[in-house]
Amino acid sequence: MKQLSQFLMDIDKQWRPFESQRQVLAIIGSGALMLQSDYERGTKDGDVLQTAGLSDAVKAQLLVMAGKGTSLHHRHRLYVDIVPGGLPFLPRRPIWHSLTDVTAQLQHFEVQALDVVDVVVSKLKRFHADDKADVSAMIERGLVSHARLVERFKAAVDVWQDGAGAEDLPRYVGNLHEVERDYLLEAESDIELPSWVG
Repeated sequence: MKQLSQFLMDIDKQWRPFESQRQVLAIIGSGALMLQSDYERGTKDGDVLQTAGLSDAVKAQLLVMAGKGTSLHHRHRLYVDIVPGGLPFLPRRPIWHSLTDVTAQLQHFEVQALDVVDVVVSKLKRFHADDKADVSAMIERGLVSHARLVERFKAAVDVWQDGAGAEDLPRYVGNLHEVERDYLLEAESDIELPSWVG
């Protein structure tokens, strides 16, 4: 069993429910990649995207039970990190996949994972060594097509070009070009940015 799946099962066993319906855990980052493929790597957290469906009470209990420094963190070497919804570099409508095999093992949660290509797009914001390793692994497994990557990247640019992070878009484009050139062995795409950016 995957380490992340066992971590989620242990959270579920200790959970004190607020209501009868399942809470939706929308997993992003490398956790989403590992839950949707045979990929495994050491990670410091199982990111949970902050969504409108998670109440403050649910978020608080998740962090008390499985946040940084908790017994579950030390046992699994994973911890829950609640990521604000506006922080990841994503299209306006991210693509989510219900992980029915994981959810079937849980009583209190429904687990969804961010689409592999959307995760790759989000990693072009920071693009540190771990991000590059994740992106490379997904491409090696044939889970990222060039056309789909560019389509979703442009959709994320459409969201970010009018916000406070617009000045960083040229760097994200440079990271995309690196992936196209060095990982996918494709020509760099022409990404149009507003004239006031860069």
